[in-house]
Amino acid sequence: MKKHFCLLLAGWLASLASAFDASANSNLVLYWGQNSYGQVGSQQDLSYYCQDSTTDIIVLAFLNIFYDSSYGLPEINFAGSCEGSYFSNTNLLQCTSIGQDIQTCQANGKKVFLSLGGASGSYGFSSDSEAQEFATTIWNLFGGGNSDTRPFGDAVVDGFDLDIEGGSSTGYAAFVTALRAYYADYTAKQLYISGAPQCPIPDSFLNDALVNSNFDFAFVQFFNNYCGADQWVADSDSNFNFDSWDSFAKTSSFNTDLKIYLGVPASQSAAGTGYVSIDTLTDIAAELFSTYSSFGGIMMWYVIFCKS
Repeated sequence: MKKHFCLLLAGWLASLASAFDASANSNLVLYWGQNSYGQVGSQQDLSYYCQDSTTDIIVLAFLNIFYDSSYGLPEINFAGSCEGSYFSNTNLLQCTSIGQDIQTCQANGKKVFLSLGGASGSYGFSSDSEAQEFATTIWNLFGGGNSDTRPFGDAVVDGFDLDIEGGSSTGYAAFVTALRAYYADYTAKQLYISGAPQCPIPDSFLNDALVNSNFDFAFVQFFNNYCGADQWVADSDSNFNFDSWDSFAKTSSFNTDLKIYLGVPASQSAAGTGYVSIDTLTDIAAELFSTYSSFGGIMMWYVIFCKS
């Protein structure tokens, strides 16, 4: 039975598909883990999505609880796609098959990030020192560190993503800086940090971190907001504000080479607003591709495959 994307893929992006390049403007990012399409069986195993040559980064969503009140460890939630049991005396899942799939994806040239936060959960910091301590925890559980409670086993993710949609902005710059310190001593491979701010500027939760710490990518959510992709109008003024994000990247961001991604819903059911047809998405992407040097590619929430 032939498998194909139900999403996707803008012709210009498919024609430019190549190995991942952090400095490129034709990368494709897909979030996986929350079954936002809402149909039984619509979320396949992670490895299923690594067969396509166009996809560059898959972001696992989410680590949605930073500190379990009983055991002090974080919790992960992948909408039933982790079949494992909990580590002893914790609420932290053992996701052996996801760990194996991560390695399969990486062997196929994909980068795999772990996203922290999400639209619901219990997360945030009360201080910079707490954030720095949490960076150590995350590094040991999912990065190049060591722990007896590693949900993905020996698999080491290629980066961490901050999708912060609640709480406060406290500590996230310190968290990113502490992670970067671990990255600097890790020589096995290049590691990355991304954020997923909402399109209004300044973002309520990540602006301070973007200004004061080193992100590689901003997967901007141009949906569920007045400045979404559905507000784009060719050759005219609109509320769509990619130009403002380009200016932010070049003049306000800690990393003035920050790559800005066009984040869009992958289906009409994936978000309240912001969905555009594939033809419109192609037109928007072509304009951004030719106009803004900060443009990094397209981010889609949420990956959907179907069968025909």
